Amino acid sequence: MRKTYTFAVLLTLCLGIHSVQAQWLTQSIALKAGWNAVYLHVDSSYATLQDLVGSDPNIPISEVWRWNTTSTMQFVGDDQTPAFDANQWASWSRSAPDSSLLQRLTGNTAYLICVYTNVPTYTWNIKGKPVPPSYHWTSAGMNFIGFSTVPTGPPTFYDFLLKAPDLYSNAQIYQYTGGDMGAGNPAAVSMYAWRTATVKRGQAFWMCKTNYFNTYFGPFEVDLSNAKGVDYANTLSVRSVRLRNLTSTNLTVTLNVAASETPPAGQTNIVCVPPLLVRGALNASNLTYACASLVVGSPRSWTLKAKGLAGSEVEVVLGLNRSAMTGQVGDLQAGVLSFTDSLGFTKVDVPVSANVASSAGLWVGSAAITHVGEYLTTFVRNADGNPMVGTNGQYQVSGTTTNLGAVSSAFPLRLIVHNPAAGGSAVLLQRVFCGVDNNTNSVVATSEDVLSRTSIKDARRISASHLPWSVVNSGWNFSGNLDQTNIVVTVTTDYDDPASNPFIHGFHPDHDNLDATFKTKLPQGAESYTLQRTLVLTSTPPTGDFDSYVSKSKTLSGDYDETIQLLGTERNGGTDTREFHVHGIFRLNRITDIPTLTRP
Repeated sequence: MRKTYTFAVLLTLCLGIHSVQAQWLTQSIALKAGWNAVYLHVDSSYATLQDLVGSDPNIPISEVWRWNTTSTMQFVGDDQTPAFDANQWASWSRSAPDSSLLQRLTGNTAYLICVYTNVPTYTWNIKGKPVPPSYHWTSAGMNFIGFSTVPTGPPTFYDFLLKAPDLYSNAQIYQYTGGDMGAGNPAAVSMYAWRTATVKRGQAFWMCKTNYFNTYFGPFEVDLSNAKGVDYANTLSVRSVRLRNLTSTNLTVTLNVAASETPPAGQTNIVCVPPLLVRGALNASNLTYACASLVVGSPRSWTLKAKGLAGSEVEVVLGLNRSAMTGQVGDLQAGVLSFTDSLGFTKVDVPVSANVASSAGLWVGSAAITHVGEYLTTFVRNADGNPMVGTNGQYQVSGTTTNLGAVSSAFPLRLIVHNPAAGGSAVLLQRVFCGVDNNTNSVVATSEDVLSRTSIKDARRISASHLPWSVVNSGWNFSGNLDQTNIVVTVTTDYDDPASNPFIHGFHPDHDNLDATFKTKLPQGAESYTLQRTLVLTSTPPTGDFDSYVSKSKTLSGDYDETIQLLGTERNGGTDTREFHVHGIFRLNRITDIPTLTRP
């Protein structure tokens, strides 16, 4: 007969309802009639236990208990049976789900599961977010833990613990055998049984070794910069993972990437596995890193030296190739990174995720002019080699050479570009102001008037002196936004613009655009010319090294081309023009992701 426990539980587990935006994996756990100890390697807190278990009559689970790991489990009697203290548990019951203190299942946690006695065996499939291992070992009492062993063909306790001699010696292990709880359940796993008893994935064990703090939970350790996994979110592109050998012999660790399972109803849709890269060796000649794609079906491996030796751990730098991400802004791409060892002992699942990023915000950088077009005129010559004069009394022109020639030193031109959140055109600006407004909101503005007077000392103005200044500072619209490969913008400086036109000199009578009486304005081309500058930004694809692939969310670079036209007097229905070309490279860095350009 199943024994029912009704305890006054003091521990309250309070987990708010939230939407888990991550990848998904199903953990299968074999249960027996009665009490079972399980260890979850997935987090299923996206739904309540009532939703996961209680609402499905086909799941023969009547109770779920979670141990309070902040306390210790002591021994009773002859040190053969752990004591069961009700105050150390939170529970859920199918018969009274609303009054249960345990409402959700979290990962890296051991639970006691009670199965109805009329169901001899049952496989519980529970879907959740894979969680990296995180263990908290206490040396003052019992530890209720599980191990990230391989799902198929797990090692025996003898083989598994032999790699940690200090833990192997005099460690005490207890496991639940099903049926009622009491004397002999949990039962001690004697050292004689270690050669046959296996360390099953998903099964929890009581473990203890007096006055010993254990750090061994498998032959290798995965050390993450983010305890929740590898998450690139909207803007990050580089994450690192450290692999550490905990054994006394060389060990090979292999990394595979797998697609996520279909998310549960109501959870964020996953589009695909993100395009991942593994950083390779440094090229000393150009200081760039090689890289290789990490895709489903193409594992990567590292051989680690024995514990304590140089080379016993390695940093694995994982990049996100944002230039290869497709879809709508905010789309979730996710998968599972699985680390296994050459002993066949351990499988560590780590979630990896990224969102398709927006390029909205303020981008500031420069163009470096490296080539300038010539403007060399050649003339028709007679047999003696002298220039020939035409009927108009001028030398006859045979052609004009406009070839691009390299300059001795690149000339910089500052570029200030604001890119919109969705659609629309990027704006080239002569100046921009970054600060906070009167409501303390961070803003990118075209005028200082938008900024808070009390915080003006902390604001910043960025200017481009080569672009024409105007009071309104409205800027110039590109033909598209920075998500496009090629965008064009035309900047016009009127011939009679005294603030910006370089041909106007207000105190020189031959360059003031006025006649001899200083009263009548002269036409275009008489003393000054209208300038039309057509700027073309052509983004270039990554060059093949690691940094070029992972930098797209923060930097943009490519070819810069500019055509400069001088518009003179109008003749015969047209306009006298002279045209010049320059070429170079550009690089923009995103300094803020504020999507709105505020105008007064």
